[in-house]
Amino acid sequence: MLPSASEAARAVVGRYRSHRELRWRRVPSIRVHPARGTPTIYYLVPDVDTPHGGVRVAYRHVDLLNALGLRAAVLHTAPGFRATWFAHTTRVVDSQGLRFGADDLLVVPEVYGPSMRHLDPGIRVLVFNQGAYLTFDALDLDTTAPGSPYRDLGRLEGIMTVSRDSAELLAMSFPDVPVDVARPVVDGRLFHPGPVPDRRAFAYAPSRRPQERNQVLHMLRALGVGWQPVPLTGMSEGQVAETLRRVPLFVSFSDRDGFGLPPAEAMACGAYVVGYPGGGGEEFFDPGYCSPVRSTAQLVRELQRVMALPLDTLAAAGRRASAAVLHRYHEDGLRADLLRICAPLMSET
Repeated sequence: MLPSASEAARAVVGRYRSHRELRWRRVPSIRVHPARGTPTIYYLVPDVDTPHGGVRVAYRHVDLLNALGLRAAVLHTAPGFRATWFAHTTRVVDSQGLRFGADDLLVVPEVYGPSMRHLDPGIRVLVFNQGAYLTFDALDLDTTAPGSPYRDLGRLEGIMTVSRDSAELLAMSFPDVPVDVARPVVDGRLFHPGPVPDRRAFAYAPSRRPQERNQVLHMLRALGVGWQPVPLTGMSEGQVAETLRRVPLFVSFSDRDGFGLPPAEAMACGAYVVGYPGGGGEEFFDPGYCSPVRSTAQLVRELQRVMALPLDTLAAAGRRASAAVLHRYHEDGLRADLLRICAPLMSET
C-alpha cells in the first residue's frame, strides 16, 4: 500500500532532520610536524559523495589557489576518497597519510562545529564558514563558553565566509577574529541561459523548508495553477544546469543560508526566481529581475501572479538576472579574494 500524503510529508521531514544532524562532523586526528619551508593550504572536506555545494566550493578554492602558485590540497579522511559527482582534477590527500607541518594552514568548514576543539593547538586554522546561521546550532547555551566553537583553537588565523550577510553575523559573533569574504562562483560555462522554455514547469531544491514546501505544493495544486514541479534531486552538476535551462521558473525555499547557490544558479540559467533570499541571498535577490518574498502567503500569491505571465516575459527577466549574477560571481573575482585572504597567511610563515 502506498503511503498517505501525511506519512510522506513526515518521512521528508525526518530525512531533512537526519541530514541536518549529519552536518556536524568530527575532525580527523592530525599531528603537527616541524615546518618544511614549503607551506600547504589543506581544505578539510567531509567524506560525502553526494551533491553538496560546500564540497564543490572547497575543490574550486584548491584549484584556484594552486593556479595562483599557493600550494593547496583537499583533505579527506579515508585514503583514496574523492568527490565524483562533478568533473575535476583537484589535488586530494587523506589525513591518514598526511604529514602536517607547523607552517601549513588547515581550512576547516563550519560543519565540524564543536569537534574543532579536538584539533592539535599547534595547527594554524582558517575557519571557512559557509553557513553562518548554523554556527551555534550544535551548542547548548548553558554549557558552552562565550566564543565557542572557535575559542579553543590555539592558532586561529581568521574566518572566511561567502557573503556580506554572513560576514556581518560572524563579525558580531566573534568580534576579535578577522572575517573576510571569498565570493561564491557561478560557473557561466555550465550555468547559462538556453532557448526560451516552452513548458510550464518550476524547479526547486528540496533540502530547505520541507514542511512549508509541502504546504505550498498542495496549495498550488488546490488553486489549479497547472504547473509541473521539478525537484532538483539525484542529479549531477551538469544535469542540474540542463534542467534549470529548460524551466522558466525556480522557487527558492532558501532558509538560513550563507549564500544560497541554487537560486543563484537558477538565475544564471535564465530561470525567473520567486521565493526566499534566505539570508545570504539578500545581495543578489534584486526585485528588478526576481521576486523575493517573506511569507508563505506572499510566496503563493506571487507564484500565482508570475505563473499567469507569458513565458517570454519570464525569460526576459531571467536573462537580466543571468547577466547580473554572472557578472558578479565569477572565478576572476574569487581568485582575487583568495589571493587577498590567503597570500598574507602564507607569507607570514
